[in-house]
Amino acid sequence: MADEQALLRQAHRMDANALAQIHDLYYPQIFRYIIFRVGDRQVAEDLTSDVFLRFLDALQGRSSPLKSLRGWLYGVAGHIVSDYHRGRYRSKQVDLDDDLTNDQAGLEEQLDANLQREQLQAAVASLTEEQQSVIALRFGQGLPIKEVASIIDKSEGAVKQLQVRALGALARRLSLQGGDQ
Repeated sequence: MADEQALLRQAHRMDANALAQIHDLYYPQIFRYIIFRVGDRQVAEDLTSDVFLRFLDALQGRSSPLKSLRGWLYGVAGHIVSDYHRGRYRSKQVDLDDDLTNDQAGLEEQLDANLQREQLQAAVASLTEEQQSVIALRFGQGLPIKEVASIIDKSEGAVKQLQVRALGALARRLSLQGGDQ
């Protein structure tokens, strides 16, 4: 990725055009990765912005990426999502949907859909950090195994193994939750 390296060199010089290009190029990808992991658009927007703020701080503090800008951004995004989930776990919150209707049938369907979404999010959150990243990159982003391996700095075999284990853990967790109802 010669273009990425050139952009990164320009970004180190705090070139406004390079910074804008990096933001425009990577914001949508990082946003999709984060929203897949948190399931809330506003939270995902805030967390994605945090990724780019950390990138700017890293450029100024000399701890910025040297090799793969994309991998560095995904890595920071993964850490930010983990911090977010840790904070939510410590202070349990209940989300209220603004779009709940008075229609009883519609209300029941929305509640059921919300419950399923929450169960899936909880199941994904129970995976290891690496498994969550692989699932988000493979299924949330639709990236091929080779690209995921490059982003998380693992071999293709390791990514395949993480994916198999993550899907197995999700299947077990969701089947257990289905049995509780």
